[in-house]
Amino acid sequence: MEMLPDAIVQYILSYMNNARDVAICNCVSKRWKDSTPYIKSLYFPRNSFDKLMGPEDPDDIIEKMISSIAHLEELVVYSPFSSSGLASWLSVAATSLRHLELRMDNLAEHNPSFEGPTKMDSVGVAKNLESLKLWGVLMTQPPKWDAFPMLKSLEIVGARLEDQALSSALQACPHLTKLLLLGCEGVRSVSLELPYLEECKLDFYGMGNCSLSLTSPRIRLLEVQGCSWIRVCQTNCLHNLSISNNSGRVDIVEFGDLAALEILCIRGVQWCWDAISKMLKWASQVKHLYMKVEFTGDFEALQPFPEVDLVDFFNSHPKLRKFDVHGAMFAALCQKNSLKNVDTGFTIPCLEEVVITVRSPLNAEQKMNTLESLIKYGKNLKTMVIKILQMKSCHNSTDDFFEEVCRFKYLNRKIVRIE
Repeated sequence: MEMLPDAIVQYILSYMNNARDVAICNCVSKRWKDSTPYIKSLYFPRNSFDKLMGPEDPDDIIEKMISSIAHLEELVVYSPFSSSGLASWLSVAATSLRHLELRMDNLAEHNPSFEGPTKMDSVGVAKNLESLKLWGVLMTQPPKWDAFPMLKSLEIVGARLEDQALSSALQACPHLTKLLLLGCEGVRSVSLELPYLEECKLDFYGMGNCSLSLTSPRIRLLEVQGCSWIRVCQTNCLHNLSISNNSGRVDIVEFGDLAALEILCIRGVQWCWDAISKMLKWASQVKHLYMKVEFTGDFEALQPFPEVDLVDFFNSHPKLRKFDVHGAMFAALCQKNSLKNVDTGFTIPCLEEVVITVRSPLNAEQKMNTLESLIKYGKNLKTMVIKILQMKSCHNSTDDFFEEVCRFKYLNRKIVRIE
């Protein structure tokens, strides 16, 4: 290092980001200390100040280090900080800062007499951000943000939100292309109008009865968890769609044209059958279909799936390459009438991989007929995985069914495997 020109030393040290490493390098030599202003990224781990000795406050140390950097572009702070400290050191780096990630830890802020700016308010100082990621957020009141005209990516992980506060925050981010709200609670109704949004992942805790309305003509990837009513009309570009509800029931889905959709994943304990049938109808061009819905039924009573004709199903999804199907849907495809009227020219042209989860030995004959039909008509089938999951039935046919599956695997050992 001593033989290198100053410019090369500065270039090498500019790739340091851990605050502890930066502080140590400042003590090596004056030459290394003089390279500190050229650092572009600064990271404060959770334990940065655990062994702090002396009167200095962590907020002051963070601000001092930020002030020593000429053009800080990325700042990640996981260590604890105060609202006033955040406002102070963000104002120092506001003009150059492009990427900001903060562990807020303010979920317990309930002091009504607190008159200063909240942590969420303070974030608004960094107006030139391109990406913002926040952990542990309390946002029950609209943050005092003017606008983030350059912000493309917003991620909030682990949050307590109110509808109006979330709506107000998103209005200040009109040019988002990526939005992630993960592990969020308190949300009841979400209406998003983001014209440039391409990737959206929403994960809401609670009763599973949230409603979502999304208007984003460029949306390509959408993942939704915890909503019972979903409306997305502009879907010409939608390529990957995942809908799940682990706590409640999916009642209503409204989507536009899904001709571009290639991957569809639907999961949950209960879906209304109308919602399932609509999704299957709209997703006629899908290439990868994952279905893990346990029950249907329009009310509280959990009901099994109605019969689904296997021939009609695959004729309606001619481009399907991978089909991952859980017990309920597989059982619906295995009804007595499903294979009665098979045309001699029927084939499943594109199917290459099938993953089937079986949870019951009931209707074993129909299930074996369906497995054999997938092999027979799936001319390009390369892999079939049969998962025997939690089969606790004491029915006498359990052992017989398992033996039949093993025999089927042996006869088709180049394609079939059991897990």
